[in-house]
Amino acid sequence: MAHLDQLDKQILSLISKDARIAFLEVARICNVSGAAIHQRIQRLSNMGVIKGSEFILNPAEVGYDTCAFVGIYLKQPSDFDRVMAGLEFIPEIVECHVTTGGYDMFIKLYGRNNAHLMEIIKDKIRPLDLQRTETIISFHEAFKRQMPIPND
Repeated sequence: MAHLDQLDKQILSLISKDARIAFLEVARICNVSGAAIHQRIQRLSNMGVIKGSEFILNPAEVGYDTCAFVGIYLKQPSDFDRVMAGLEFIPEIVECHVTTGGYDMFIKLYGRNNAHLMEIIKDKIRPLDLQRTETIISFHEAFKRQMPIPND
């Protein structure tokens, strides 16, 4: 875990709420120079604390109305690398997690509608020679947020 001082935490809190906030605005709020903010953010990036910045698309507004989570059961643990490589080539999959418990892997994906979701599962995921899958459709994302910055 990276050592973060109070200024680092304040910067992270501000930019995690609004990635488009100007460095000069962050500097004003933190009462330091713009150069200091730029250096801190560069250091935090180099340390791996900040993994990047991105524009977040609204899936429904770009034509993906169905969000689903799929639990994947592998036939053999040795299938992991092969299945992971296959999943990476499916553009509708936006997250993939290795898990404990019942599933070997858990993915999040988007389809244009339920029929498209079924096509993705039937034509792209199932051909990866899995033991089985279990699909959960999300009706609505109630909230999503960044992790809080610890104050220790």
